[in-house]
Amino acid sequence: MCDALRALEISNMTIERLKNYVGGEWIDSAAEITGPVHNPATGEQIGECPFSSVAEVDHAVAVAKQAFESWRRTPVEERIQPLFRLKALLDEHAEELAAILTREHGKTLSEALGSVRRGIQMVEAATSAPSMMMGQSLEDISRGIDCQSVRQPVGVFSCIAPFNFPAMVPLWFFPFAVACGNTFVCKPSEQVPFSQKRMFELVHEAGFPPGVLNLVNGAHDVVNGLLDNPDVDGISFVGSTPIAQYVYTRASANLKRVQSLGGAKNYIFLMADADMEFALDSITESAMGCAGERCLAAAVVLCIGGNKDAVREGLVKRMKALVVGDGSKPGVHLGPVISAEHKERVHAKIEQGIAEGAELVLDGRNPGVPGNGYFIGPTLFDGVTEGMAIAQEEIFGPVLCIMEVDTLDKALAIAKRQPLANANSIFTTSGKAARQFGYEVPASMAGINIGVAAPMSFFSFGGAKHSFFGDLKAHGREAYDFYTDRKVLISRW
Repeated sequence: MCDALRALEISNMTIERLKNYVGGEWIDSAAEITGPVHNPATGEQIGECPFSSVAEVDHAVAVAKQAFESWRRTPVEERIQPLFRLKALLDEHAEELAAILTREHGKTLSEALGSVRRGIQMVEAATSAPSMMMGQSLEDISRGIDCQSVRQPVGVFSCIAPFNFPAMVPLWFFPFAVACGNTFVCKPSEQVPFSQKRMFELVHEAGFPPGVLNLVNGAHDVVNGLLDNPDVDGISFVGSTPIAQYVYTRASANLKRVQSLGGAKNYIFLMADADMEFALDSITESAMGCAGERCLAAAVVLCIGGNKDAVREGLVKRMKALVVGDGSKPGVHLGPVISAEHKERVHAKIEQGIAEGAELVLDGRNPGVPGNGYFIGPTLFDGVTEGMAIAQEEIFGPVLCIMEVDTLDKALAIAKRQPLANANSIFTTSGKAARQFGYEVPASMAGINIGVAAPMSFFSFGGAKHSFFGDLKAHGREAYDFYTDRKVLISRW
């Protein structure tokens, strides 16, 4: 990791303007408007992201559509060979990618490397396409008539990626899409484009045919261009709930397949019979890891059965021990949030919690980190009630709330009333409580004695209610349904 960091320090001498990757070539965008890319730990500008035009989006889609005609006819066993090479390249350059990710996003190096490893698992899972794409057949569905169901690729797909996991999230989508025989246009977050730039350099080295995988940098115009282009057959999005609903509404109105993953407000059900030390360690990491900027982060601890005082004391002890600072430095547990604007939004949420009457037990608004980085320290509220905004709305920062609940039934009722249902977890030693939780909790990702209920690459990822818009979720088996069409052939000879 040290060598990767030293290389990045040398590259910091100039501010780089990003390029697009279309048809197997890196090309300059004609955009006159750019957005600055900052290192959130220092506040320094490290790059310029061009805000590409709709015309540039249309060109990339046209190239992808043309490439689809030959790629879909490529045998699936041949289609996965570049994925094997990409997986090997990602393994080789994982620490380099993590260092880039830390520089543009602020994660600690261990968090960044963990997310890169998770992304690599997606590439590995996508190489199972020859087995996963198998169809079905049955002789004599009627006398002399046979029936066969086959999976066929659909066309051009695209993803609109979030800022919080810039290296990992695009890998939820494009490996599965291209393994199924589709082509792809990736739109990285304009706040964190450098890890995808390096990713696509490795894509190029892996030997995908020109036009199969493309990248267009930009902001709103690129998003709307992808949502409106009639040759884009499907869209994957990850971000806040209001934008997820917008993407779903506009794309589906244009007759596209859509999987649109929205925001979260994740409850942790903490039973009095839980292994308390283990549970509090897990909850602290879940809430504070990645500066709270993940859709699986613990947001509210529901203390069930009279254990609140011990929970509060244990959380305060653990959160005070966290070191806030530059994620590239050793010994740091909690890096910065993504931008100055986001820092102000989180501060406003903290102010709102105070105004609502919650007790601010730990105040992270002035963590004492020198320099111009966008740091927020561990923040803890007690005395939170269900009707408060800080108990209902996604904060996306290192802010944790404590609520007290009499029974598991009442805790489940609170979760059922919450419009966001991404991931909930329970900590308990009771099999009865664990089963009731798993049976009744509305969130689509549920953990039992797990702080971050993150599915592996071979299971699907996505929430429920206002945390997800669409039908088929990301990666796992559902990816093969999203990226293929089932054609039924009925034959009589």
